[in-house]
Amino acid sequence: MNTRILHRLAQGILVIAATTGLLAERANAVMITVNDTKGKPIPTVMVSRQPVQTAIVDTSDNGYPAHGKTQQASMELVRFTDASGRSDIPAAHHAWKIRLRKPGYQDASFAASDLGKKALVMVPELDAAALAAQQPANAWSSTIDFGDENLKKEFMLQCNFCHQQGGALLRRERSADEWRVAIKRMVRYGARLSSEGQEKIPALLEAHWKKIHANPALVPMGTPWDSNLSSASIRELPIGDSMSQMHDLLLHSNGMVYVGDNLQDRVYEVDPATGKYTVYKITPQPGEQLGGLLAGRLHDFPKHETYQGIHSLAESPKDQHIFITPSYQRRLIEFDPKTKIFTYHNMDGGFYPHTVRFDAKDRVWFTLALSNQVGMFDRAANKYTFYDLPFRSVMERITVKLTPFIFKLLGWGIPIANYVKVDHVSTGVPLPYGIDITPDGKAWIARLHTDEIASVDPDTGVVTMVKTPFKGPRRLRADRDGNLWIVAFNESQIVRYAPKSGEFTRLDLPVTPKGSDTPYSLNVDRARHQVWVNGTNSDSVYRYDISTQAWSMFPLQRRVSFTRDVEISPKGQVYVTSASFPSWHIEDGQPTLMEITPR
Repeated sequence: MNTRILHRLAQGILVIAATTGLLAERANAVMITVNDTKGKPIPTVMVSRQPVQTAIVDTSDNGYPAHGKTQQASMELVRFTDASGRSDIPAAHHAWKIRLRKPGYQDASFAASDLGKKALVMVPELDAAALAAQQPANAWSSTIDFGDENLKKEFMLQCNFCHQQGGALLRRERSADEWRVAIKRMVRYGARLSSEGQEKIPALLEAHWKKIHANPALVPMGTPWDSNLSSASIRELPIGDSMSQMHDLLLHSNGMVYVGDNLQDRVYEVDPATGKYTVYKITPQPGEQLGGLLAGRLHDFPKHETYQGIHSLAESPKDQHIFITPSYQRRLIEFDPKTKIFTYHNMDGGFYPHTVRFDAKDRVWFTLALSNQVGMFDRAANKYTFYDLPFRSVMERITVKLTPFIFKLLGWGIPIANYVKVDHVSTGVPLPYGIDITPDGKAWIARLHTDEIASVDPDTGVVTMVKTPFKGPRRLRADRDGNLWIVAFNESQIVRYAPKSGEFTRLDLPVTPKGSDTPYSLNVDRARHQVWVNGTNSDSVYRYDISTQAWSMFPLQRRVSFTRDVEISPKGQVYVTSASFPSWHIEDGQPTLMEITPR
């Protein structure tokens, strides 16, 4: 029996064990009923089982667990009440409480000892400011009006890829000068807001948020929570801290979830069934400086151990090793889940390795975001191949070639980014971003700043560019029929592209207010023919059923749950991480791994 089959059998056993555990939880659950002050049942209440005290974990390695030392976290659980206001909550193995949350009502907390005796009561929220504060960031950002829709789309594209726009820290009143300082810092971090936008937007934001805070009733309601949520469960595991960034994740065939902390160069190996996790630190190579090749980028960030900049992870179909893109170095990093050993595969070319995928021949494909390339690493031959994408102009070619030198200047403390003129189409940074492999073996790439996708034929090396009829193609995935599903980041849409016909089909996210979300990524559940999408600005995850064309929305427990990646288990469970940069934007400053079980 080959290794791959053994891994799949092991994963099946883990799935059966997890399902058995869920059934046991249901059998031993405490039934609760939630009513309003008039005794009427309240449906779709978010019922969160939370620990009374945070689990104690090792913090001996600069605030994080020591390398290779297993930790036990406290698993949080979320369910929703049905039409009768009822839900069942299994007891935890630690002291616990529940929190009730539903827009339009005041949050309510109850000790575990209060449950099962009588109906729990939620009080309607009548204060306009408090009602507005309950709404997700997309509701707040939907009120922004610059008098120029293209400028707003540019603002959402460039200022919403690290954290939400409209979240609690980004909607407070600031002066134009304060906004100007913040925007300059974001430009140094990598935002490509146009020079015109950098000049105009600070005063517009000052005036806008003054207006909204003077009349919070202007903030609309977010997306209503659907009654079908009563059959769903969400389990949530705290990992890292407010200085972490849990960027991307990988559900491995061994049943473990691997999460990369982009700011702290640590890989979290999580057992989602038990809540146990182990941290593995990627150590810098001799002579490498903090911040890697982009040393000046985070020089004023309060705390980070970024030498590599863990970005994306993918599993080999041959030996199940994990390949990681370290965006601050010129290399790929290989991790053996059995021996826990990291191996470095250095490369001479390219800059900013980004998203990574494997093809069926065990070749590693990845985008190089700042050198306008696609890379391929042939493991059998131990050889890199680089595919250049076309430039839009001579000036762009020159700028891209000078990118490493520009970052050196930044590392020396020369704020060149503050003096370089940036146009509205981000000339100089075309930004090849997401990548996936279609069943025919071609690599497909989304190029964010040029509104294009591209294919690379590995047999001929031919690169084909395709213009998209929408803005902001960020990440993409292929379905079982060979169609591509692409997020249109600042269009609040996902798009299906059929390579055979060249046809694009645009689909609006089911978000309220319409057009207000910024989907960062998606993944395709090929077995169930469904697409799962990050509701990055709305504290949610969406599901689209390809066959029935039906949408579902799953709200997440913590406000400011900025998610960037989606993984799907054979059983249909979905995994996301809260990946805001910085994580102190999150409601309690705590990043988490979330597991959504639709039914």
